[in-house]
Amino acid sequence: MERRTFITTALAGTACLALGVNYYSTDYIGVNKQLDDKHRLLFSVLVPVFLDGALPDVATLKRDSINRTLDAIEHTISILPQDTFDELEQLFEMLEGRLGLLILTGSMTPLMMRNQAELIEMLQAWRTSYMDMMVTAYQGLRELVMASYYSNPEHWSRLHYAKPTFLENMKS
Repeated sequence: MERRTFITTALAGTACLALGVNYYSTDYIGVNKQLDDKHRLLFSVLVPVFLDGALPDVATLKRDSINRTLDAIEHTISILPQDTFDELEQLFEMLEGRLGLLILTGSMTPLMMRNQAELIEMLQAWRTSYMDMMVTAYQGLRELVMASYYSNPEHWSRLHYAKPTFLENMKS
């Protein structure tokens, strides 16, 4: 067997295997589009990773803060320009599908089944990638999560930031 034939066969076999695994998804790891049309499950995995150290230490406060951030992300996505919205939807669909995960992360393990260290490693690889697409994906997700989290004034106190008062003085 020639080297070129071997490489072509290996690539074709790998592609067929990846496609087969992508189309065969079990119910327990698949994302039900009807119940998760806003990608809340995806962000419920990513928000604690991006906001590590910024979230409250108490479990109930942490959960409430994550839920408010998920609501803010949903609102932020709804007001994005259409082309940005379309790009983000493509990224979310790739992250929720097995073939997309294989392409983006090199692993078909769903993000929900990865631990925090694996997610940090994945995001760090995206952040420092030589491919602009990966860096853009990292920056887009990070900015979306950070902007949504810090859009809530209750999170400003951890930054020791106070709302400017000069606008209130102009009204009176």
